[in-house]
Amino acid sequence: MSATIDNAAAAPLTAPVDKAPPSLLRRLPQSRVAMVGLGLIIFWVALATLAPLLPLDPPNKQDLMALADPRPSARHWLGTDFKGRDILSRLIWGARTVLSVAPLAALAAYLVGCPLGLAAGYYGGKVDTIISRISDIILSFPIIILYVILIANIGPSALNIVLAVVLTAAPGIARIVRGLTLEQRHLDYIAAAQLRRESALYIMFIELLPNCRGPLITDFCLRVGYTIITIGILGFLGLGLPPPDPDWGTMVKEGTAMISVRPHMSLFPSIAIVSLILGFNLLADGVRELSLRD
Repeated sequence: MSATIDNAAAAPLTAPVDKAPPSLLRRLPQSRVAMVGLGLIIFWVALATLAPLLPLDPPNKQDLMALADPRPSARHWLGTDFKGRDILSRLIWGARTVLSVAPLAALAAYLVGCPLGLAAGYYGGKVDTIISRISDIILSFPIIILYVILIANIGPSALNIVLAVVLTAAPGIARIVRGLTLEQRHLDYIAAAQLRRESALYIMFIELLPNCRGPLITDFCLRVGYTIITIGILGFLGLGLPPPDPDWGTMVKEGTAMISVRPHMSLFPSIAIVSLILGFNLLADGVRELSLRD
């Protein structure tokens, strides 16, 4: 009996500490869907990054000899467009623009939408009413029509596309963040922060926002895909990036004039758009699947 007591006294009195679950980024390889999507994104990012080093013709260089036969060949792997410009080169250089404008526009929309949604959900009352009503007014317009109206009035450029995405996407982001904030603001950890007399800004950005990261990361990936679609649609309508910069949507539009005899001119840019959007959508699905396991 005394030996048992001695053993118990000798045992450490420290309680077992639960390890924090691994971060979402570390658990990403657990989702095959997310890894496929990430692979597609990395593929285009690598091509866009290495574009100046690849043995390609300049994207605006015209090969007059290829005008007679623009089909894919040993010199032009994906063929040339109706002006004799190498399609592969224009796709890769166009990816640099898409991969810089689309994430930047989505990030800027989040920088506007997140504070608005946090304020609406945390404060409630008149603040919530004003922000929600303004968001409802903007969201009541068809998005594509709103994009066309904005770009047609302020002019096509990368900066104006970012501004148009911020204006149209921020209200939707604010609505999502507001809903997540309403779910979280009555939980114990928020009450504990209020008892510590933490400021409202601290509670919103340090306590609330990190606990909403799963749905927001998923939505961010989807919005990057939506922005890529928007850039493509604007380019197809003649409201994309000003020439002669490569624009995937403009390439599709230019190729449709000869789609019956030279389908490669619009087919390859369409595949590029679809593959990159698919990558972000698959990554979003994988992140959502992992966040639901928490």
